[in-house]
Formats: sequence, C-alpha cells, structure tokens
Amino acid sequence: MSKQNIELVKNAAGRFVPTEINGEKQIPYQGVGKYIPQGRKYGPPIVSCANYPADGNKLVKDLKEALIKCGLKDGMTISTHHHFRDGDLISNQIFDIAHELGIKDLRWYPSASFPCHEPLIKYLQDGTINRIEGSMNGALGKFASEGGMKGIGVLRSHGGRYQAVQDGEVHIDIAVIAAPIADAFGNANGVNGPAASGLLGFALADSQYADKVIVVTDTIVPFPCIPWQIHGNYVDYTVKVDQVGNAEKIISGTTNITKSPDRLLIAELTAKFCEATQIIYDGFSYQAGAGGTSLSIGIYFEEILRRNNWKARFIRAGSNKYPVKMLEEGVVDYILDGQTFDLEGVRSMRENANHIDTSPFTSYNYHGKGNFASMIDVVVLGATEVDVNFNANVVTHSDGYLLHGIGGWQNCLFGRTVILPIPLFRDRIPIIVDEVTTLCGPGELIDVIVTERGVAVNPLRTDLIAKAKASGFPLKTIEELKAEGERICGVPQKPKLTDEVIAVIKWVDGTVIDSVRRVAKP
Repeated sequence: MSKQNIELVKNAAGRFVPTEINGEKQIPYQGVGKYIPQGRKYGPPIVSCANYPADGNKLVKDLKEALIKCGLKDGMTISTHHHFRDGDLISNQIFDIAHELGIKDLRWYPSASFPCHEPLIKYLQDGTINRIEGSMNGALGKFASEGGMKGIGVLRSHGGRYQAVQDGEVHIDIAVIAAPIADAFGNANGVNGPAASGLLGFALADSQYADKVIVVTDTIVPFPCIPWQIHGNYVDYTVKVDQVGNAEKIISGTTNITKSPDRLLIAELTAKFCEATQIIYDGFSYQAGAGGTSLSIGIYFEEILRRNNWKARFIRAGSNKYPVKMLEEGVVDYILDGQTFDLEGVRSMRENANHIDTSPFTSYNYHGKGNFASMIDVVVLGATEVDVNFNANVVTHSDGYLLHGIGGWQNCLFGRTVILPIPLFRDRIPIIVDEVTTLCGPGELIDVIVTERGVAVNPLRTDLIAKAKASGFPLKTIEELKAEGERICGVPQKPKLTDEVIAVIKWVDGTVIDSVRRVAKP
C-alpha cells in the first residue's frame, strides 16, 4: 500500500489517521487512558554464556566487523541514541557500512536526530534507509516533509519509544550504543571519559530487548567500568574507535537564561501564577526544560523558595548548572536527571549521590506500574502552536514542516499542573490558532497558557481559576489571547499540505493520535 492511498479513519481526537503503517496494523487514538493493552511484554531471544568469551573480552576489530557478526541484512531495525546530540560520530558510520555492504530498506530507530545526521539523506534517497522512526528536524525534517522518505515516519515520545520496544511494537535487530567509556565486557557509562555526556538512559530499552547489542566507545578501561549504566550482560560486542563524539557539540548551547524582555516577562508571570495559586509549596516538585525561558522560570522558582525558606523535594529534568546550584546549596533535595545539558550537570551526576540518573522507563513509560511524570506538581513545557481547545503541537511549524521530535513532552502532560509559557507570536505569526496543524497533546491535559500579554487557564481547571481570582491574579480567556495575537499580526494562513501522509504521531500508549501531511511545493 503506497503512502498516497492508505486507509484513514477518524480517531477519538477527530483526526484522520492510518490503520496501517509500513505494513503494520495500527490502533487509532481512543482517548486519554482509554486504551489498555492486553498480553505480555516482548521477550528477547534466550542466549547462553557458552557462546561468549569466558574471559569477558567482547572486543572486535571495528564497527563493520561487529555489524557483520550481528548478521546485518536487508529490512532490519537499527537503533541509536542521542546522548551525544549534534556531536554524534557513530550513527552516520553505521549506515556508511550498510551502504558499503549493499544493505537496503533499514529502519533507523534513533531516540533523536540532529543536524549532524544530514548526510543520511543520501541513504534515504538510495534505499539504504527506508524510514526514520524518531525525531526529524532541520534538513532531515525538510526532506521527510516534502515526501522524500520511501516509508512513513513515526514520531514517539521518549516514553513512547520505550513502550514500543517493550510491547513488541518495534523489534530492534541491532542496537548500537555509543558510550563515553566502557570495559571490554560491555559495561558502560556516560559520566566519565573525554566525551562524557551524562547518563545513557535512552539506550536502556535497546540494551534489554534488542536481538544484538554493540557498545562503541573511544575509552576502554579494565573491568569493571563503574558505574555501569549499561550492563555488559546485555552486550554482544564492544568496539573501540578513535573518537565516539565531538565534545564541543555534545553539550547543549541552550543552557543560559533568556535575555529577551518578552521571554523574561513570560517567565516572571509563570512564577507569579504558580505562587498565587499555591502550586509552589515546601516540598513541591517541578520539571522544566533547558531552554532560556524554562531556565528563567527555574530562577524565579528558586527566589520564591528562598524567600519562604522552603525546599523543593525534587527537580525532574535535563540537568544543567542552574538546578545543580540549587542542589548543592540545599534548595532542592534531589535532581532526577533525564539527560544532561552541560558539564556542570555531568560533574554533579558523577559526584553527588542525590543527583540521580533516570531512564524513560522510570520517568515516562505509560505501560508501567506508574511513573514519575504524574507525581510532579508543575511541568513547564513549550509548544509551536496551541488552539482554542488547549490542544498543542510540538513537531511541526506554522508552515507544516517537521521541526523537531516530541521528546518527553507528551509524557510530561500527566504532571499535576501543565503550563505552556509561550510567546503570543513568533516571526509575526500568532501561536494560538483555531486548530493546531499537528495534534501532539490533547487539551484536556494542558492546564495553563502563559504569554507576555496574559495568562489563560483551561476551563476544566476550576480549582486554579478560583485560586487565581481569590489572589487577585488577572486571567484572560484563550479566545481573548487569540484575538489579541490576530489584532497585532493578522489571521495566520494555514500551511499548504497535500493528502499524502508522510509521518504519524504516536500517543504515549502506542495509538496513533495524528498524521503529518506532505508539504505542498509552490
């Protein structure tokens, strides 16, 4: 079945989605908490120590030999991870080797992609790679948005990625785990070595469930490599290379507070709203990203805590120097780290027992016996678009092009209060619209929209509205914010899209919540 004539049905969110993707049956989105799967988790193959070196030395000559020993062949699923971000030096090599060997129709299953992966476009064009099931941004996003991929892309949250593997929705044939340091047995971590990047949690599911696992590193140490974030008992082969990652590009460049007056105002309004509605209290918890606005909100949160002589119980987030400072100064008890964005975060994780490395399993997996996300008092997230029903989009821009991946965004929507601090417009284009281009998160889970021109609370949150009014905090409706954006910038044009589905958005339970259409060329 081609991308042009796949069957579409209307799901519970009113979006038209395929019932089959890349030859695999799909379940349309049924509503929040409505789809409860049956059956058992996927089980990886049984292995035997008889087939592995008694001395524990799993080193092979190079990555090519490891891939051949793993049985690389047409149609396999190859997974990689984004611990090295734009400094990843391994993913491209995998597909260089596959191309050299004449392998075709591979499914690339990254936890995220970055601009450094642009060279893989040529392998999408020649059929070495059939499709990407992971984030697509920059040149990769443009290529996919214009219908360049042979297969249909699939975008999942970090928790959704783990869920897909454990549930057997995605069978990983070969997992390639790039690690800053490892021993010959395959034990590995991300907090030591010249390319130290923090934790390796995004590779956990892959190490546990993949048929074959390769650990690639530039630093081999004698057994045991401690701490072991990846257990060598799951690893088939280890490979030493000259350089596993470009250290200058591993650490995120977005770990400074914003200097924009509008963004600072949004951050201040967010903190004031949280204080006025008693969301912040002694022992509260929060999650915020590493962007400039989110970091600024964290600074305001810290001021409120210090002023009241309160402590936060934990911060759940990607760590950087700001929450590390709060931890070391006793303003917060714990950091539950999802990924590390700067060297201070790496150092803290290495040195501080209260700086805990986590994984998508513990934090986000919707098909588990609970997770951390729903235990967080307030979650601060971004969005590219929000509509009048509080539905939000994070993967496509106003022109319909794929912008980035979902990350942990969907999973965080289960926090007790979800706030989107966003500008009313970007590049003279209003952010609040009648209907989002791509639905990533249902409005019933999004509680508050904070803009530089006012705050709107979801009518479902009558408790927050009552508390805001009681404190005298001014509120606007989402419709009023939309009208103000349009008064300033005009009514935005809808993107020009074809009927061809080039990718789908999975909800946290593995159901399909929306389709991404090909962008029509002028």
